[in-house]
Amino acid sequence: MREGKIDYSKAAASPEFQRLLSRKRAFIVPMTIFFLLFYFLLPVMTSYFTFLNQPAVGAITWAWVFAIAQFVMTWTLCIMYTKKAGQFDQIANDFKKKIGGVDS
Repeated sequence: MREGKIDYSKAAASPEFQRLLSRKRAFIVPMTIFFLLFYFLLPVMTSYFTFLNQPAVGAITWAWVFAIAQFVMTWTLCIMYTKKAGQFDQIANDFKKKIGGVDS
């Protein structure tokens, strides 16, 4: 490899880069599946079941509780991803330094 030139094919095939992709995939795929299941569970359950129409607290039904829980779940996943992304960025920056890329 010449100074300033990066062999991207070799970098992409390296064990370090593959490990980074594997770690990202191991976090992102399950979280995405969980999010989609949790998100679509409310409309499916309200369409086919009636137990969410029962009062939880006063006039507030379990459907409203579930809907509010979706906001909490979204914020929680965003916070989790932000923290995890910082770790992924650090690994990526270390990898770029190793292969001679510019640190951003």
